[in-house]
This record gives sequence, C-alpha cells and structure tokens, in this order.
Amino acid sequence: MPLFWASFNNAHTRIQSGGWARQVTQADFAISTDFAGVNMRLDAGGIREMHWHQQSEWAFVSNGTCRITILDQLGRPQVADVGAGGLWFFPPGLPHSLQGVGPDGAEFILAFDNGASSEFNTLLLTNWLAHTPPEVLAKNFGVPAETFRNIPLDNLWIFQGEVPGPLAADQAAAQGNAARPPQSFVFDLAGMTPNKQTKGGNVRIADSTNFHTSTTTAVAMVTVHPGGMREMHWHPNADEWQYYVKGQARMTVFNTGPQAMTADFRPGDIGYIKKSLGHYIENTGTDDLVFLEVFKTPHYEEVTLTDWLTHTPPAMVAQTLNTDQAAIRSFPRGIPDVLPV
Repeated sequence: MPLFWASFNNAHTRIQSGGWARQVTQADFAISTDFAGVNMRLDAGGIREMHWHQQSEWAFVSNGTCRITILDQLGRPQVADVGAGGLWFFPPGLPHSLQGVGPDGAEFILAFDNGASSEFNTLLLTNWLAHTPPEVLAKNFGVPAETFRNIPLDNLWIFQGEVPGPLAADQAAAQGNAARPPQSFVFDLAGMTPNKQTKGGNVRIADSTNFHTSTTTAVAMVTVHPGGMREMHWHPNADEWQYYVKGQARMTVFNTGPQAMTADFRPGDIGYIKKSLGHYIENTGTDDLVFLEVFKTPHYEEVTLTDWLTHTPPAMVAQTLNTDQAAIRSFPRGIPDVLPV
C-alpha cells in the first residue's frame, strides 16, 4: 500500500523574525492529493504578511491566539481573534492576514485543498507592489509616487510587528462604513457540544451545515480516552487528511487485494486515507488521544461497520461470518464512533 504516514517533525523549518513554518505537500507525501499541510508559529506580534491564495485555506489553532483579517468579494471585512481549538476558513482568492496575539502568539495548522500547493507560492502584497512601477501605484492610490519609495523589495512572508491592541479597536478601524459578512469566517470547534459522546471519547464535527463559510472543507475533531478506539469505518465521499494533536495512536488501513497496513502516530504526524478505505484508530498511550479528520467536501459523511452489520438481516450476517445470530444482536447499535460505548 502507499505510505499513509508523514510528519511535520521531519519537515524543513523556515525561520524568520516573527515566527516559523514547515510544510508537507504532495511532493513529500505522494498519497496526499487533496491537501497540502502547513504548521506555522507566529510570535506575539509576529505577522504572516497580507496575501491571498488560489486554493482555500482551512486552519486549526493548536496553541495561543491568532488575529485574522479578511475581506470578502463584496468588500465586507472581518477581524477576529481565534483561540486554541478554533478554526478559520478562507475561500480561494480572498485577501487576509494573520498575527500572533500576546502574550504567547499562536501556533496553528493550515490545510490547502490542493496537495500540490505550497505555503511559499502565495500571492503576497509586498511582491506585487515591488513589481509594479511607482507611477502606476501613484495612479492607483491617488498619492505621490514618493509615497512608495521605502516599500520592501523582497517579500516579508513572516516578520515581527507590534503586538496588536484591543480587538474592538482593530475591528472598528477595519469596518469603516462597510457591511459585515453574513457568515463568520471563524468557528469555535473545541467549544461546541460534541456530536457524539461515549465512555470512550467524543467527536465534534464542523462542516458547511454549522460552519457555513466552510463550503469545501469538513472536519471532525476526535478525542479517544486511554484504552478506547475510533471504530472501524470509512468515508464514502472524500479522502481523509489527518493531523494528530496530542497522545499516541495506532491506525490500520484496509484496502482491496486484500491489503492492510498499520502505523503509529504521535503529535505533529499526518495520516491520509483514500476515499472508502476501511480503517480504525486505537489510543495506545496513557493520555487522551486527540486528532483531526479533514475532508475536501462540504458535508461530513461516514459509514461504520457496526451500523452496517446491525442494519442487515441477522441471518445474512451470521451466515457470512459463520457465527450465531445472538452474537450479531449484541453488537453496538447506532454509530458509536468511539468505543467503548
């Protein structure tokens, strides 16, 4: 089977004043066709310069707080602080910026919905202005060409800025007379009520049904308690890109052939499962396991093995598995998601 394990911990880290970033794209992780991932850290006041992408940008904040700015296609701005466990989603082409908030800045995971995309080929404000004649800039902004004499000639990418002040002040300054976006570009995933809660853990899901701007990306944040397991299942509508936030895991993936492969995962690791391939994840550590399942689709979908077998006539299942119907009837009902129920 193709290798379905990769890690940010093995990736080259680009360090600049204000923060750092490392990425895993399809060039490093051949199976990952739907997503390229970036792990970024911004110090307090550190700025990921103003830019935009040809792909959508989905993000999960793992530590600290990040202040985001974005402008939609109808000129409606949003400025927001996203804390640990929060998400943002920026559709393709919408300009934005990121900044670490005091006292500790922010660390986060970015997922771009094209495995070949790169954090280093974004469309940067400084690059465009540095490659535009000053007289054109003067015409565009209605100011003297001398205004642009000191603009950076090389992009800033990540740089150290001043620690941002109160959120309300930045919101008021950016808003002006513009309308607000009808839907927020940020979402508190960790703060929502779990979609599923069992003795073994819980699952929180954010897709276009509750995070309305996230029209091309769905996510499940899964917590598995020690000794628990993410049940045997598959996803019929999209490949699954995973990021392991905390704890220790062991995942097995089942393919046609038959083929199967097992790998261990730690914080900073990435997993990838092709659409409809069966898999399960065990917590092999002594602490809670927390990981993200990210999909290039507007809606989260899954099929679980227990749900299928308990909604098929017991005689059919018993004959297939060469067991008795009483055992089939004792299987967990519904969709546990995290075992034990």
